[in-house]
Amino acid sequence: MVERERHPSPRFMRPGAGFCNNPSMIELILGGARSGKSALAEQRAAESGLAVTYIATAQAGDDEMARRIAHHQSRRARHWARVEEPLHLAAALVDHAAADRCLLVDCLTLWLTNLLHAGSAARQAQAGQEVNCPLLAFETSALLDCLPQLPGRVILVSNEVGLGIVPLGAATRLYVDDAGRLNQSIARIAQRVTFVAAGLPLELKGR
Repeated sequence: MVERERHPSPRFMRPGAGFCNNPSMIELILGGARSGKSALAEQRAAESGLAVTYIATAQAGDDEMARRIAHHQSRRARHWARVEEPLHLAAALVDHAAADRCLLVDCLTLWLTNLLHAGSAARQAQAGQEVNCPLLAFETSALLDCLPQLPGRVILVSNEVGLGIVPLGAATRLYVDDAGRLNQSIARIAQRVTFVAAGLPLELKGR
């Protein structure tokens, strides 16, 4: 996939530009695989009283992922709007955010994986080179810039992948490191952060 012709920004640094005087309620829900994080996010979206748009970042690259996507789809409310955006998440959020709408993004770590492999980051890491990927830098900075400016409510789901052993592969280490940095950056912006383990939510920030 061809990278966008953009000037790279420092990874995970948020520019100061703004475009909306009605900021969003931003919520981050973290957890491991099969922790119940997505189910909690869907529950909170349903209880928000707002129209819901589900922004899916997954791509059905093989049969197993297609089954996982189908499982998630079967659990969601049929009347929710759905947007599929594997790469340009900030643009999708800006396009669909509204004061009377809840955007549910599932999930940030799949989106990050897509960026690492669509651009040059994963290849650079695997080759032992310095990571300098314009696509990754632009899209992550755009996300962190736009989130505080959006109207309505935004619920973001992300994996906590830094609790295990350090991976052997360079590209996998890059993914774990960048996922951790991204989660920290989103948590600083969010008004509410919840960690989910064994289906049980632990409030880390906010109510």
